[in-house]
Amino acid sequence: MSGETFDAVVVGGGPSGATAATDLAKVGRRVALLDRAGRIKPCGGAVPPRLLRDFDVPLSLLVARATSARMIAPSSRAVDMQIGGFVGMVDRDIFDEWLRNRAAETGATRIAGTFERLERDADGTAVVCYRPKGAARGSEPERIRARAVVGCDGGRSGVARAAIRGAGNQPFVAAYHEVIESPGAAVASFDPARCDVWYQGRLSPDFYAWVFPHGGQTSVGVGSARKGFALREAVATLRRDTGLDRCATVRCEGAPIPLKPLRRWDNGRDVIVAGDAAGVVAPASGEGIYYAMTAGRFAAQSVDSFLETGNPRELASARRRFMKAHGTVFWILGVMQYFWYASDKRRERFVKICEDPDVQQLTWDAYMNKELVRAKPAAHARIFFKDLGHLMGIGRVAS
Repeated sequence: MSGETFDAVVVGGGPSGATAATDLAKVGRRVALLDRAGRIKPCGGAVPPRLLRDFDVPLSLLVARATSARMIAPSSRAVDMQIGGFVGMVDRDIFDEWLRNRAAETGATRIAGTFERLERDADGTAVVCYRPKGAARGSEPERIRARAVVGCDGGRSGVARAAIRGAGNQPFVAAYHEVIESPGAAVASFDPARCDVWYQGRLSPDFYAWVFPHGGQTSVGVGSARKGFALREAVATLRRDTGLDRCATVRCEGAPIPLKPLRRWDNGRDVIVAGDAAGVVAPASGEGIYYAMTAGRFAAQSVDSFLETGNPRELASARRRFMKAHGTVFWILGVMQYFWYASDKRRERFVKICEDPDVQQLTWDAYMNKELVRAKPAAHARIFFKDLGHLMGIGRVAS
């Protein structure tokens, strides 16, 4: 393998990288998919119906279907929201491996190893240096040449930091979750078809905590951007308060989650990033799977155009297309997170707003279809004035 030249080397085999590799292989490009085997990102695992449609994901990969969500305020007020359909839940170990296998079946060459650095040959061609699985740290890396490199290697992307200016400066939320055996009827407050979200400062001072059922297993987690916040203790508190501390722990995982897209996704030459490496996790919600796969698809299309034309400006089209489709939603969610998550008083008002039927319908319409709903101006107007009332402290909040 060492010394071979590929049209593209995709670094990272999560949803974004696997999608990019699959799409490039489909159009006849010679692709290598470099991935650290066994790495699972902490993730609630929710996927909207549009993801299943857009990326040909079979229903058999869903381990559960959530039909409702419960928002819990600092006062312990609970607001139940009916989805009006279902949100699919996946286990990332199974889901990600299925995506990687599909990439290989489509024609991508899978390589198990850890990215170490980028180099250049004498002719300027990019060289991806990696440590094969099982090789000792410090051993001489393997090298593969690439006409283009696609970095999908997570929030602290080595590819992005090596090739794209300013890539290490975006804000992050530290996420930690514990995957446990689902309790079933043993815990009265647990509903296997409901996602529970806690907006309480004691569990997260600036984000939220969650319990997301995955069939036989459940993800219990928390996120926070506050340095030094005790994530493990917060999860232990949540499990104790909900009775989930009686459930066996399957595994524990943590990772940084970026919540702002990079200003640039490419180096203007032959490297592009996507997924968490590009910062495409939705603020406020932390949703990332759909956006990662979409970014991976746009990156693949831009790389294919670059390889066809030789014009590196084609690489910049991936970010432009993504932001045109989803930039407004990211901006709105960013403002929402900045304001509503700032204090328990504001969190209380935020959960109160979620009682509103207009808010619930438009929220789920936007989530399920991944686009802003413009067909109901009267509902938008009602929400605007209600939201303004809460912002000014006029909205009534029961304690």
